[in-house]
Amino acid sequence: IISILVEDRFGELARIVGLFSGRGYNIDSLAVNRSLEPGMSRVVLTTRGDAAVVEQILKQVNKLVRVHKVRHLEGEHIERELCVASVRTQSARAREELERIIKLTGARILAFSATAFSVEATGTSADIDQFLELLRPLGVRDMVRSAPVALSRAGAEAEAPAVEASALS
Repeated sequence: IISILVEDRFGELARIVGLFSGRGYNIDSLAVNRSLEPGMSRVVLTTRGDAAVVEQILKQVNKLVRVHKVRHLEGEHIERELCVASVRTQSARAREELERIIKLTGARILAFSATAFSVEATGTSADIDQFLELLRPLGVRDMVRSAPVALSRAGAEAEAPAVEASALS
């Protein structure tokens, strides 16, 4: 998981994505929104690679002019992903099983009808994978997942400093 603080300007996300595609790196997921700092956006993306590949990605992203901070979130961080799923519940037994899964996972019911429920769950990517596996026998009609969002755990900033633009030049 890589967190990037970038100026909130037209085309900045395209530059970051272009850097990945131009060098043959894949982006598995991507979330972007405004940050607490005025005029800045936070890009949180996930990618795969060994330590050398991740280091190269961090260096290349940091060379982009309007990127202010790049952080590889490993170790102590908080990660959350959202999943909304529609599940078939045509029998009383299926509704009971769904209720058990909801209690077990801390999911919430968003909407329901006589034959289906819409539920939401939040957690790590692994938590969401497990949630969907539990729902699979019931019959997932439709599902959407957000990209993970992540933040260094309070107190962990000193252990995993952000990479400043001048540090990698």
